[in-house]
Amino acid sequence: MANHTHKNIDHSEKQNFLGVQTELFFSILSGTLLAIGFISQIIDLLPQNTIIGIYIVSYFFGGFYTTKEAIHAMKHAHFEIDFLMLFAAIGAAILGEWAEGALLLFLFSLGHSLEHFAMNRARKSISALSNLTPPTAIILVNGEQKEVPVESLKINDIILIKPNSKIAADGLVILGNSFVNQSAITGESLAVQKFAAPQLDVSRFDKIPEENRVFAGTINGNMALQVTVSRIAEDSTLSKLIQMVSEAESQKSPTQHFTDKFQLYFVPIVLSLVLLLMFAFLFIEETFSQSFYRAMAVLVSASPCALAISTPSAVLAGIARAARSGILIKGGKPLETLGKIKSIAFDKTGTLTEGKPKLTEVIPLEGIQKNELLKTAAAVELLSDHPLAEAIAEGCIEKLGTNEIPNASKMEAITARGVKAIIENETVYIGNRLLMQEVSGEDVPQNIQKLMSELEIKGQTSMIVYRNNQYLGIVAVMDVPRKETKETLANLKKIGISKMVMLTGDHQNVANAIGSELGITDPMGNLLPEDKVNYIKNIISSENLVAMVGDGVNDAPAMALSSIGIAMGAAGSAVALETADIALMADRLDKLPFAIQLSRKTNTIIRQNLWISLGMVAILIPLTISGIASIGPAVIGHEGSTIVVVLNALRLLAVKEASF
Repeated sequence: MANHTHKNIDHSEKQNFLGVQTELFFSILSGTLLAIGFISQIIDLLPQNTIIGIYIVSYFFGGFYTTKEAIHAMKHAHFEIDFLMLFAAIGAAILGEWAEGALLLFLFSLGHSLEHFAMNRARKSISALSNLTPPTAIILVNGEQKEVPVESLKINDIILIKPNSKIAADGLVILGNSFVNQSAITGESLAVQKFAAPQLDVSRFDKIPEENRVFAGTINGNMALQVTVSRIAEDSTLSKLIQMVSEAESQKSPTQHFTDKFQLYFVPIVLSLVLLLMFAFLFIEETFSQSFYRAMAVLVSASPCALAISTPSAVLAGIARAARSGILIKGGKPLETLGKIKSIAFDKTGTLTEGKPKLTEVIPLEGIQKNELLKTAAAVELLSDHPLAEAIAEGCIEKLGTNEIPNASKMEAITARGVKAIIENETVYIGNRLLMQEVSGEDVPQNIQKLMSELEIKGQTSMIVYRNNQYLGIVAVMDVPRKETKETLANLKKIGISKMVMLTGDHQNVANAIGSELGITDPMGNLLPEDKVNYIKNIISSENLVAMVGDGVNDAPAMALSSIGIAMGAAGSAVALETADIALMADRLDKLPFAIQLSRKTNTIIRQNLWISLGMVAILIPLTISGIASIGPAVIGHEGSTIVVVLNALRLLAVKEASF
């Protein structure tokens, strides 16, 4: 099924491409014949009937696709711009103004072909996704290699990924290590190293660490990999991405809804005006031909071609540019709204921070060697599977630079207090103040109390290490901020984000400490999930618009309520992709300022396009009604504005990620 779809997409794209090429070729032929006829008429080179014949052929090539689209629209009971242009050209021919009619059809067809060319170019980065997955995969069966269609792959199949080849399915690396270029999915410019982890659960693709999972459509480096398939072809991250970007393309923005509504009333008004002008000879001193000619000129100048294409061309180009940087924007509404945001709420854990604790402080007491404290803490915590214990053990071993740790035994967890173990026949306790009071039978010394309080004010979880009736020191852990977080928040402030809220269930002291370090304006702690929703409601009531950034799972209610929900690390996460309005495919917060700037640039382009399209109509209608401008200038102004609007929208494809 997936391969069949893949072929259909290729075929339709080829037809579409040939259609655009043929339309442009017909337009050029029409223009060439128009030029030959016009020059021949000026220098009296050919008989008048021959010149009219050249214009008629120019009409054919210039009006071929216009007629085709007009007939198609009428079959569906639509009365569109193509019909108006065709009617105006026929009217010019009736009046004997063959050159002006041919000019109208030439420029209209040229504008249409360039418009289609531009729209296809904007879709290129989207449709190119469909070609990323290879049609076949190499499956390993009893040690033998067998080439099979991608759509026949099943979960738990083992596939071989050869060096420098495309990866055929989402899956878990079980053998080998290699660098993988996954820019098509996440927008990351640098290849990411992948390692084997055969012990992991292949069915939980979302939970597989980044370094152990691969995506369909990404490109392997120079080392072979063996991968266990986690998702069938139609459920892969790439397939979901293609589907959602395609849906985004069809969703109209607020401005597009406005222009559609405007045209709904504007076109009947124009047609009524044209009809009145056709009979102007009954009321003023002029011939029917003059009235009819003026009516045709007004018809050309008032047709809202540029207006019709001004917003969708910009929206499509903006969505395509965002996709190239690993930012999935689901339609025109979030694309336009994001740039208007002044307030952003962030989930803390996994969004602003790394989402797992790390050893942050090791403080030996007077007379105690730091290595002794590190080895003791590591030995005990290696026996525990608690997340804090894991963070302490890993951090201590990293600081020591060796795995030569003394053996600990008889580890015992003491509820709500800490742990106990034996090292070299000596009892070791690691835990809080209450545990130490119970073990020593007296209050914890004031110097230790002071150190622990200082660490806790900074948001760190601190523990005392006590061995053989002696205090060795303090170790502290914390869910540390991502490396890019502080710089990203500073960049957001630079581009005008005035309110940055952090929402967390952690203690308010922790929220204050992290918020102060990162530059958060409103750190909010002690929040339950429903409290986060209520806080978002409060921001909306006071600020009107607010974006919520989270992982798309625990934060789903708050994200759904916010003006714009932004999911972090959406690559591979079906829930995050479905929940958010905007998804940062790579787990990178530093993509957010670019997304906001791209939205603002898109809004600027849309406003410019509206001024160009409506401004040209506002200028041309009075000029043609008064008779100052004829069909020729009206055609040039009308079609010229359409081409300018399309080319202006294409500038979005060249927007670069700013260096702040």
